[in-house]
Amino acid sequence: MIVSRLELIDFRNYVSGEFDLLDGTTAVIGDNGQGKTNLAEALAYLATLSSFRGAPGDALVRVGADQAIIRATVRHDDGRESLIEAELTVVGRNRVQVNKQKLKRVRDLLGTVRVTVFSPDDLIVVKGSPGDRRRFMDDTLVALATKYDAIRLEIDRIVKQRNSLLKQAQKAGHRAENLPDDIAVTLDVWDAKFVELADQFGYARATLVARITPMVQDAYDQLAGESSPIELRYEPEWRQIGLLKALTAARPMDLRRGVSTVGPHRDELALSINGLPSRTHASQGEQRTLALALRLASHRLVTERTESAPVLVLDDVLSELDDGRATALLEHLPPGQVVITTASELPPAAQADRVLRVKAGEVVTES
Repeated sequence: MIVSRLELIDFRNYVSGEFDLLDGTTAVIGDNGQGKTNLAEALAYLATLSSFRGAPGDALVRVGADQAIIRATVRHDDGRESLIEAELTVVGRNRVQVNKQKLKRVRDLLGTVRVTVFSPDDLIVVKGSPGDRRRFMDDTLVALATKYDAIRLEIDRIVKQRNSLLKQAQKAGHRAENLPDDIAVTLDVWDAKFVELADQFGYARATLVARITPMVQDAYDQLAGESSPIELRYEPEWRQIGLLKALTAARPMDLRRGVSTVGPHRDELALSINGLPSRTHASQGEQRTLALALRLASHRLVTERTESAPVLVLDDVLSELDDGRATALLEHLPPGQVVITTASELPPAAQADRVLRVKAGEVVTES
């Protein structure tokens, strides 16, 4: 699929902007603060209905405006076209339409357009908390099949309800040995629901990691120009013994702490290079290369499984890489639509089919 046209109204620093994008590579060039990343953010928003920069919805609306509009024409591989329109408001609920039909739920848009984003912040997948690595796994699962978004949201809801009950019991001074029957029964009910969904999600995560690991290895070797053993390990203890047994064993601790201490919401994806933990032992260059390899592998898997390449967005990534890795990345970009944003001129290895230069939220030149 490709996004052939993107229109922004009162989005970030764009009062009004229209962008015709090509099947190949479009480069967006401009100084910092002029709107390059804002364009990339708008494009990616259509895939996830969230900002890859972690900004709340009202921050995406231009200062002084009440709402922002993102409008895009998406051409699918079978020749169909979809018109997607997202309305973001400062106050009230956001709305999304596809072909002028309002969606009952905004997350029903998921899968209509897929976008893979590379940004300097990707380093957090390697250097950040376990939650950042869980998010990488889960976002990839959602890109593969939108049903995983509903499962993820339901698991979050169950954990919140379970935690609320545990906190209530903790404040009342209850322990596992003197837990009132009504609280024990309610916990059992939530545990049963938790187990059913967690088993599905844990299996999906484990399958994903098994499939993506050789792709990460290939991508890392290409970017680094040499081979280093890469390992991705997803082996939560609760999957070995079963979540119900793990929850039963953890109940005394859960009641003492007032939170759910085991389950998919606490899982870790361990990453290593040359047999050592990448978060603590790898160099900055190795960490950044691994982060890019993870994104490339995710993009490749989604392309193979859905038989349609997501739009690939490289947001100011080239400036974070040395010349060798930047050249390797550009030489090994997967086929499909690519949008590159950069504050400097493109390196020779970048073959842009169109160049847009932006300044203060406007396209000042196009070639």
